[in-house]
Amino acid sequence: MSAHIVSVANQKGGSGKTTLVMQIGGTLGLRGSRVLIVDADPQATATRWAAAASDTAPYPAAIAGLSAAGEKVHREVRKYIDSYDFIFIDCPPSIESVTPKSALLVSDIVLVPLMPSPPDLWASAGMVRLIEETRAVNEQLKAFFVLNQHQPNRILAGEVAAILNQYGIAVMLQHLGNREPYRQSPLQGGTVHSLGARAAAAVAEVEALTDELIAHLKEKGSHGQQFKEQASTKAQHRTASAHR
Repeated sequence: MSAHIVSVANQKGGSGKTTLVMQIGGTLGLRGSRVLIVDADPQATATRWAAAASDTAPYPAAIAGLSAAGEKVHREVRKYIDSYDFIFIDCPPSIESVTPKSALLVSDIVLVPLMPSPPDLWASAGMVRLIEETRAVNEQLKAFFVLNQHQPNRILAGEVAAILNQYGIAVMLQHLGNREPYRQSPLQGGTVHSLGARAAAAVAEVEALTDELIAHLKEKGSHGQQFKEQASTKAQHRTASAHR
């Protein structure tokens, strides 16, 4: 069976892309799934995160650095779809980059993390446009916003959530709170699970978010290799036409 492919992308840096990728991907790895993290960001934060793990407690998923693949990320990812259950693509923080466009072509779901702030809200508009453009090729692509460093009792957080609903893209029910374990786990090279009891609240959030993502993937089903190849072929034809 072909892997489920999830891209995590946002135009604005610091929104929590790598946090989502490494926490959810690592959680699935801890559950026994075969998981590949594709580090498509030139900053290589996901790669450095995993490299910080000790030899006795390695990060629970494989890492592939594909930032140099650029507009060919979709082609390179296709090489792995029969070897893993889940593939997560950590995209660079720019919709002007060719990499997010390529990644979304072969994705089942794209998660768009953002913090409840006006700059993040403004930046999300560009991401929405990219998703809509990609759906012209990848018609089955589903998209969800994920609130990061969310504080439900703050008025601004409620206002941002209400505005996001107007974009026509659903907001995941589970959010990630503003918790210290999310900033500590990269130093350990693992997920929040590695921090023990002091990270219990963060672990509960990540587990719930992972369950919610799996539920959406089951509703959708994997595209399968045939669709991914068709999407790739369409993209290549469009690129060739643009250069004529």
